Amino acid sequence: MKKKEAVSGSPYERARKKARSIRQFYITLTVYCLVMLVLITINLLTTPGELWFQYSAIGWGCGMIFYAMRVFDYNPFLSKGWEERKIQELMAKDKHLHSKENGA
Repeated sequence: MKKKEAVSGSPYERARKKARSIRQFYITLTVYCLVMLVLITINLLTTPGELWFQYSAIGWGCGMIFYAMRVFDYNPFLSKGWEERKIQELMAKDKHLHSKENGA
């Protein structure tokens, strides 16, 4: 068995995958910035009165924001503790409802 196979699923393997995804994000971010510079230049040289590059910047930029949120494990809507809090909330409601039914 190779050493690489032995650590599959290990903390090392997870950290390696995470580091690769962060590296890929930064490469994509660099490409985004370079492409936006090219688009801005083309826009200002060809039609300076109409700033059409902003549509690409906004669209691709929104995609980059969601990509960053995924890569850096940021989810303000459904954070890691959300599921556990929701389970506790639902269990408390269920307990409250059943106590009313049994007491009535």
